Amino acid sequence: MKDFRKLKVWEKAHQFTLQVYLITKNFPFDERFGLTVQLRRAAASIPTNIAEGCGRGSDRELARFMSIAAGSASEAEYQLLLACDLNYIQDETHRELNQEVNEVKRILNPASGGTNG
Repeated sequence: MKDFRKLKVWEKAHQFTLQVYLITKNFPFDERFGLTVQLRRAAASIPTNIAEGCGRGSDRELARFMSIAAGSASEAEYQLLLACDLNYIQDETHRELNQEVNEVKRILNPASGGTNG
């Protein structure tokens, strides 16, 4: 088992999730059961799946959970675009968060084939 807290990709994903929670506090009230919760769940799913994969007993299982985390990162990437298009976040905020989630995805892609990351 690996300590997920020692992985650069987990730390980046965790920081991304914290930022998503912060920005979604300002989403419209009528989105509280819509985009707000969807984006938060997608973001939190990234470090959660990394942590779960690290708790599994094999490299194969770790790779599977890294792949799931990468899928969640893509989901969050789209939801950020939607939030920007709906004017819930500013273009600059979108650019910054998009850059962060893409960095996580970049690290996860080789990690999905092994235990790198």
